Amino acid sequence: MSISEKANRNHEELWPDYKSRALQTDPELIELFDNFAFDEVLNYSNLDTKTRVMMILGSTIACQAQGEYRMMVNAALNVGVTPVEVKEILYQSVPYVGIAKVVDFIYLTNEILTGRGIELPLEGQSTTTMETRYEKGLEVQKTIFGEVIDKMYQDSPVNQLHIQKLLSANCFGDYYTRNGLDLKTRELLTFSILISLGGCEPQVKGHVHGNLNVGNDKQVMLEVVTQLLPYVGYPRSLNAIKCINEVIPE
Repeated sequence: MSISEKANRNHEELWPDYKSRALQTDPELIELFDNFAFDEVLNYSNLDTKTRVMMILGSTIACQAQGEYRMMVNAALNVGVTPVEVKEILYQSVPYVGIAKVVDFIYLTNEILTGRGIELPLEGQSTTTMETRYEKGLEVQKTIFGEVIDKMYQDSPVNQLHIQKLLSANCFGDYYTRNGLDLKTRELLTFSILISLGGCEPQVKGHVHGNLNVGNDKQVMLEVVTQLLPYVGYPRSLNAIKCINEVIPE
């Protein structure tokens, strides 16, 4: 077996002139993986390169894959993802992955950006204040999920209502309202993060609905799963497809 011309071409687009050390030590594995990830799965997607890399970048955070994340940050910057977009992918992952698992990726990102001569901190992207975050968060939450949000509030036991309020103010008010990524991209990124975490099937189903509501159809979600498959494996990919099919039957 050898690495196909298409795989080499797509690999070169992401990492110009990069020579893999693993190609010397584990040539069979690299040939199998590169032909799969950079040739075969691309035949089942119309996602543009920038979107595909952004989704993989979010996935690597959820998978806690620092080595692959480093590779993908450089690939993202090479194909036109801006430093602000890279940072917003990181920030969007915080309410889903948790800061304990994201903080090392922040430092790693800063190392890469400063190594490229990019001055930090970047321009701020926040659009809310402590006074407006709940109201604005609830608004964007209802834009994505509709009237089900009112039902979530109504059905919540009194001693758990604060969780609903925190979800609206923090997850959506602090993060979804930020500039740097549009709503469709943020929601698709959240979907990518959740399926990569594993064990989040109820939330995946909720965000399948959310993606539909903001204009990401079933085909787009299936294409994202296909592009993440080489990085997250078959069990999580098949679980994601099951969630999609339960919400949107064939």
